[in-house]
Amino acid sequence: MYNREQAAAIIKTQGILPLYYHADANISIAIAHALYKGGIRAIEFTNRGEKALENFKLLVNERNNKLPDLLLCIGTITTPQDAHLFIEAGANVLISPVFDADVSDVAYMSKVLWIPGCMTPTEIHVAYTAGWSLLKLFPGNVLQPHYIQAIKSLFPNIDFLVTGGVETNAENIQSWLKAGAVGVGLGSKLMIPSMIQENKMEALTQLVEGIMQIIHQFKQNK
Repeated sequence: MYNREQAAAIIKTQGILPLYYHADANISIAIAHALYKGGIRAIEFTNRGEKALENFKLLVNERNNKLPDLLLCIGTITTPQDAHLFIEAGANVLISPVFDADVSDVAYMSKVLWIPGCMTPTEIHVAYTAGWSLLKLFPGNVLQPHYIQAIKSLFPNIDFLVTGGVETNAENIQSWLKAGAVGVGLGSKLMIPSMIQENKMEALTQLVEGIMQIIHQFKQNK
């Protein structure tokens, strides 16, 4: 079990957080393996379908048996009930599109990292005063990199993970990192639907390897 600091460090070091949901358990597991093969050590499985809890439990079992150093995050957590269920299922990290005080309390009492979603300076301030310093800025395609540049000086102790509309090319990813983000969340732009439908897992591995290289090069040149 990772503590909050360790979990946050893994995500920030990786610089990318792949996120996805699939109703097919075998495909969910295959995606996790493809990402892992490409160097990913933290993924977000989203709570966006009827099979979310069932498939997440299978991912936890797969991680325990074959992917021992994989950090498993569960996204789209908006109720304390779901927070409890997924923590019991083995989630290392909870991620939400919003700030919810009840979810915050569950994560805090369970000693699990929570990454709440924020958009406005007020939401960021509320999340930080509640004890959370790694926040999800969402949606990225609305906010754009200059938003981080505009607010970063107001919140020097907060790390921002951007999701929503982030592209997989070097120019877009590096624009977020240059603006001050510690990482980007990538969903359908990384797990391209046609790629998944055609079971092209090797192509997914190659794509994520390229993105990891983009992030590595950026950090080397800082």
